[in-house]
Amino acid sequence: MRAYVLHLTRATKRRDNATALLKNCGLAGLVWPAIDGAATDGAELRFNYRRHLFTPAYPHELRVGELGCFASHRAIWADMQTRPEEAALILEDDAGIDPALLPDALDLAARHVQRLGYIQLQTRGRIGRAVVFDRCGACILSLPVVPGLRTTAQVVSRSAAAHLLEHSETFDRPVDTWLQSHWHTGIRPAVIYPSGILEMEDKLHGSTIQIKKKSLREKANREVLRALYRLAVRRAAAISDAPHPE
Repeated sequence: MRAYVLHLTRATKRRDNATALLKNCGLAGLVWPAIDGAATDGAELRFNYRRHLFTPAYPHELRVGELGCFASHRAIWADMQTRPEEAALILEDDAGIDPALLPDALDLAARHVQRLGYIQLQTRGRIGRAVVFDRCGACILSLPVVPGLRTTAQVVSRSAAAHLLEHSETFDRPVDTWLQSHWHTGIRPAVIYPSGILEMEDKLHGSTIQIKKKSLREKANREVLRALYRLAVRRAAAISDAPHPE
């Protein structure tokens, strides 16, 4: 397994954390330069972006930071095809590591990633309805009906990365929301929790995806649309025909 730590170069306050992640994750790899949506030609980033590609329709237009984030993950999936390793640990630079748990989580992921394809190392325990596959120490591997969001950390097989790369030649929603949509991608994300991965975003000065200030009306409207979208996701996940790993 190879490690990629996705790091936005201008996020200088995260640089030390990105370096520490690579040093402490227990795998050889590299700090991978993220595509900076704020410093890139928006037209170039939008080349792969189309609205309303599949149901449920994603209700918001993507910001350039979200486009850059998706493009960065696609770049890693592409690089994996040039490497001999059969899987990769992909970490974002706002992750933290619990050294007491991460080795067991990675051992658990390595045993199952070729069968499952994509395994989230989740920082949140609200998994909902799920089938438990295996465990290692305190770490539990499960397959939820509705996968969680966030791409803080994941283990991806090389073949799954090739599949995701091909199927994301056009996309219409943020990368974590797109990966959640197994009825579209054909891959059901599995989850390990606890995973040895911690959320450090607040300690590292928040998100690097630029968000413009919104009026109270815009915020309220966005919350209503988000709630309706989440309801539609649960319905789509319940009838998804994505294969169930045996």
